[in-house]
Amino acid sequence: MAKTFSPGVVHAALAVGGFAIGTTEFAAMSLEPDLARGLGIDAPTAGHVISAYALGVVVGAPLLAVLSARLARRTLLIALMLMFAIGNGLSAMAPDYHWMLVFRFLSGLPHGAYFGIAALVAASLVPDERRTMAVGRIMLGLTVATVIGVPLAQMLGQWLNWRWVFGVVAALALLTATLVAIAAPQDRPDHGASVRRELAALGKGQVWLTLAIGAIGFGGMFAVYTYLASTLTEVTGASQTTIPLVLAVFGLGMTIGNIVVPRFADRALMPTAGALLLWSAAMLALYPLAAGSLWTILPNVFAIGLGGALGTVLQTRLMDVAGEGQGLAAALNHSAFNTANAIGPWAGGLAIAHGLGWTSTGYVGCGLALGGFVIWLVAMRFAGDTLNAPADRSNRPVLSH
Repeated sequence: MAKTFSPGVVHAALAVGGFAIGTTEFAAMSLEPDLARGLGIDAPTAGHVISAYALGVVVGAPLLAVLSARLARRTLLIALMLMFAIGNGLSAMAPDYHWMLVFRFLSGLPHGAYFGIAALVAASLVPDERRTMAVGRIMLGLTVATVIGVPLAQMLGQWLNWRWVFGVVAALALLTATLVAIAAPQDRPDHGASVRRELAALGKGQVWLTLAIGAIGFGGMFAVYTYLASTLTEVTGASQTTIPLVLAVFGLGMTIGNIVVPRFADRALMPTAGALLLWSAAMLALYPLAAGSLWTILPNVFAIGLGGALGTVLQTRLMDVAGEGQGLAAALNHSAFNTANAIGPWAGGLAIAHGLGWTSTGYVGCGLALGGFVIWLVAMRFAGDTLNAPADRSNRPVLSH
């Protein structure tokens, strides 16, 4: 009989994959100038490399979730991490800009599906009243990456070059595949699963409302984060060496949020989501006022980071409202947040381009968070029986003996 590991060990193994994904996603933004020099392109063009990854996430999350519906979840997680390793390994060896676009797109394809399936596996190992805490443990890998992985990636890029960063991420992905193969419970494929059953989730209004809350409400955080480094140098007057510290404080806020907030969400899921949106709106509104001094922007950035726990809360909400289309809905959560990653910087960039200043991103972010809250109000108005309904037990894998 195969050895059975505790839920905590399985969660830790899955979180390593989150750490790898978070490191490559956020480090690519901070390494944009190095990418531009290394590929012989200008900075705006280098931004397309980041967009290619985000596009891969948006496309890959639903596509892979639907096509792999009949695979055992353990097998799927291993395959997704191997895909991620290959994509990042190729990125490390990209000969030019155009190949880099292709390789970053390929790297993004397994991102959403991995987080979605990992969340379902994590939640399946604990009682329903601890589901959000289990999902939060998986997301800790991503948030810890913003505290540790991104600064280390920046240092590695400075000491050697940006290619080594993608190479290390590829190695972390291989490590994750190995850990999942060892620790994750062996489960049997759900032979009742089908493309049609997964797509059924798209017929549920609460699924779309939950995704919209994330796509709009989470955009506020990205509006600020994208231009945080420029704000620090142009408004706060901070030195370049201070930027990694502030980014780490932001990541620390996200990490603490994913430890603390799930405890409240497991008691009152949707009220917690609404409270997070209002918290984010308030903290983002304070950002322009706090940006003038390093001593005020540090606690403000930490507080904005706390709002990042919204992703974990909405992931659990999708388990409640997706019915039998659990895999697709869980993966689409990350498509929604990468949509936010596109909307936030775009809206913030428009404000800056129209001469409203670097700190105007805070007001833009506040507006987006309030937009997410309006959608939350609509979701609450039409929640009906889904508000307090238990999760669909189809998220529990059938274990093999």
